[in-house]
Amino acid sequence: MDISDVYRANTNSFRRNSSTWRSNGLEMFSNSSRGEEDDEEALKWAALEKLPTFDRLRKGLLLGLGGVSSEVDVKDLGFQERTDLLERLVNVAEQDNEKFLLKLKNRIDRVGIDLPTIEVRFEHLNVKTEAYAGSRALPSFLNFFANFLEGFANYLRIIRSRKKPLLILNNVSGILKPSRMTLLLGPPSSGKTTLLLALAGMLDPDLKFSGNVTYNGHTMKEFIPQRTAAYISQNDVHIGEMTVRETLAFSARCQGVGSNHEMLAELLRREKEANIKPDADVDVYMKAAAIEGQEASIVTDYIIKILGLDICADTLVGDEMTRGISGGQKKRVTTGEILVGPAKALFMDEISTGLDSSTTFQIVNSIRQSIHTLKGTVLISLLQPEPEAYDLFDDIILISEGRIVYQGPRENVLEFFQSMGFKCPERKGIADFLQEVSI
Repeated sequence: MDISDVYRANTNSFRRNSSTWRSNGLEMFSNSSRGEEDDEEALKWAALEKLPTFDRLRKGLLLGLGGVSSEVDVKDLGFQERTDLLERLVNVAEQDNEKFLLKLKNRIDRVGIDLPTIEVRFEHLNVKTEAYAGSRALPSFLNFFANFLEGFANYLRIIRSRKKPLLILNNVSGILKPSRMTLLLGPPSSGKTTLLLALAGMLDPDLKFSGNVTYNGHTMKEFIPQRTAAYISQNDVHIGEMTVRETLAFSARCQGVGSNHEMLAELLRREKEANIKPDADVDVYMKAAAIEGQEASIVTDYIIKILGLDICADTLVGDEMTRGISGGQKKRVTTGEILVGPAKALFMDEISTGLDSSTTFQIVNSIRQSIHTLKGTVLISLLQPEPEAYDLFDDIILISEGRIVYQGPRENVLEFFQSMGFKCPERKGIADFLQEVSI
């Protein structure tokens, strides 16, 4: 071996040693800096834990520019801060919403808190009214004046009313279990809307009602059902001069936060006792969602993102005199007005009217993820659901002429009707078959 070979060998060895030292040094430096960041964040969490309970419910660590967390008051979150937080939690609604809900549930389950559930039972419901039949039921000027004069004469007991009794619901009984999606099917004028209103405690007082509706064994006279249940109408009634964001924010302020504040206080207490550090973004979201009286709630921004209303959030809703959003977007706003509230039992009437199949699937799937994860109770009425949306439900209630024809798991409905002599044809939607067989 000559001198040049020895020189080259020593040079290569030096380069390898220097590169190894450089990589080890950089790794040690990065580990050291990462450790300093972890220590700094741990100190910030420790400072939060030492705050009084009231302040601890309002303070959180929010990730800012450069990946540095800073202490913030969740009541003073700005629009951009809320937007960035939701982008990290739910970047793509179709993919990330379920992951986000699971994070919420895992945090609650980790400390042993049981989410409140509602089981709705209804027994022997009968709803009756009186109405004109035949040509007298037509909305004409002649019938209007005739009905008015007849009603006045009937009040004075001069003549008897010609109205005929009409039975809307006939001895209806059933049960709605939590954490299960229930689909209400039936032809028009079968009593679907009346059943939803009766279960939500919003039935017209002029109707004659009999039977029992209980929430976890408590009758509606023992509590105020409007604080627990919510009914979503099939009619879109909004203030046309308000934007979509303002409409949902106003609805959120009217409904309040329910028991979220008390549950969050108990959650933080148990986490402090168990020395558990939660995810910073989830912690800020839950604290911001539990603050009452906010003009701009983070729950409003979350529902806008889930329902796909981002593109029209700052557009006027509109009415007959003011140009605004489309009919399908109005239907989503009607649904969002209830979803921003704390109601655990939802009764939705024809929420897919004016929506295409993909939008309907997205909304129903988002509701399904929330119900299954957070243990809610829901009854949704759809007229002609697509097969993809139909498969999202767990239970089916089929109603016809005021009577329940079938109630039970979705997987057993075809077997039930086949045993009765009705077989679903091939290449026919199950929902369409159920609608036709009940007419």
